[in-house]
Amino acid sequence: MAMPSMPSVSSPQSNYRSTSTPVLPPESTSDSGRNMETNLFCISFNQDFGCFACGTNQGFRIYNCEPFRETFKRDFGNGGIGLVEMLFRSNILAFVGAEGNPQFPPTNVIIWDDHGRSCIGEVTFRSKIRAVKLRRDLLVVVLEHLIFVYKLQGLKLLYQIETLANPKGLCVLSQASNTSVLACPGLHRGEVRVEHYGLKRTRFIPVHDSHIACFTLTLDGILLATASTKGTLVRIFNTFDGTLLQEVRRGTERAEIYSIALSPSAQWLAVSSDKGTVHIFGLKVQVAGEVSSNVNVNTMEQLPGLANLPDGSNEIILTPNTGAKPSSSLDFMKGILPKYFSSEWSFARYHLPENTRFHIAFGKQNTVMIVGMDGSFYRCAFDPINGGEMTKKEHVSLLESDKASAK
Repeated sequence: MAMPSMPSVSSPQSNYRSTSTPVLPPESTSDSGRNMETNLFCISFNQDFGCFACGTNQGFRIYNCEPFRETFKRDFGNGGIGLVEMLFRSNILAFVGAEGNPQFPPTNVIIWDDHGRSCIGEVTFRSKIRAVKLRRDLLVVVLEHLIFVYKLQGLKLLYQIETLANPKGLCVLSQASNTSVLACPGLHRGEVRVEHYGLKRTRFIPVHDSHIACFTLTLDGILLATASTKGTLVRIFNTFDGTLLQEVRRGTERAEIYSIALSPSAQWLAVSSDKGTVHIFGLKVQVAGEVSSNVNVNTMEQLPGLANLPDGSNEIILTPNTGAKPSSSLDFMKGILPKYFSSEWSFARYHLPENTRFHIAFGKQNTVMIVGMDGSFYRCAFDPINGGEMTKKEHVSLLESDKASAK
């Protein structure tokens, strides 16, 4: 199958090159590579949250969530991977080398075809890359003050966005095939910029008074959930008109928010923080739509492994959630207690070790997947009627096999 043609175009910020020649060994076979302790550098869920990828000091690994298992690993042996992003369940990934990687420095994005074990495209920048995001048609590269949006097929630069200082690389993309939405920091503190590319519309939404710590979108890009560096409140907005739809309270003490997740139906929201608790909230709005059986990937037909991408959604609308709304145990005291007690508190929760960064995503049948930078994986279930403490269904160590082989 022909590889995509990458342009040899340069700009003040980035350079491009194309290659279809394998540039790395398929796996490290050195004794030092086998005996080296594995450390995690990054964790990212794929676009449908069925898998997640980990960048390590040796390469990258892919895990399936339900059932949990390691499905693949690629050890390069000559440097770590600081950022890795899957493209659904295809063999196409984007990754960035970690600090000290002589072959893949932290200023280069590698488009990797693991079927051919080769780099099929590369974009080089003059400063450190903070994040990389993928969808069927787009590659997004986040620098500290700039975001570049490329057409994935051919790596043609489409848009350039200036942002407030963004050392965390905050940026998120919608994934439904009939919408193309990007959210990123704006130019002012507490502001999110939302690009509706299909509608050719840009909206700036003031979401918090303080700096933004974390945000996410629903898969269709209609809802935006945000948290500030205070970490006490999470707010949900309509991205079309910037309306604040709901506000929920994680707690009263300042906390660092690590991850926010919205369920595919937009019925539930989950938050993890340095306080060691994952909170689940019931939402008042939901996204309803008809799933399309036709997927148009013709614009990417030259990229191998993309024929099995999941369907997008069609005719998606925002409606009030008129079903029974999960409520906090403090609801009966509203109007009596101080104002912060009248906020919507979490419906369900799970306690974890404090000060460990956990990434979260919703799974099947009212479950939440929790992956920690300490190498732990949890799958927990919550009662959608009664809430309360979540039940641990699974707990494994991602690196257990490595530790055993290193002994």
